[in-house]
Amino acid sequence: MTGGLFTPLALSELRKAAEWIAEENPDAADNLLSAALEAARRITQKPALARVLPRLAPSRFRFWSLRGYPYLLVIDTSADPPVVARFVHQARDLPAVLDDL
Repeated sequence: MTGGLFTPLALSELRKAAEWIAEENPDAADNLLSAALEAARRITQKPALARVLPRLAPSRFRFWSLRGYPYLLVIDTSADPPVVARFVHQARDLPAVLDDL
């Protein structure tokens, strides 16, 4: 499904989010998975489209807001090819959640 677009951690985070949403709305969960996969394909091909947020992570990481959802894709541009390193909800304490980057 993801073809190496996501690290194991990011894939786990995406799956947990989809499972949580599916408890109330399976269609919304499917839509989240589709949107995340489409965004990952696009942004890992052209990571310069995503923004650098030095307050959250070193410049090798770029951030992409998932349109229509309160999630961020964190792209590791030092990987070859670039890969989604994290999939996080924007309401979380991002500096704390991403302090291991």
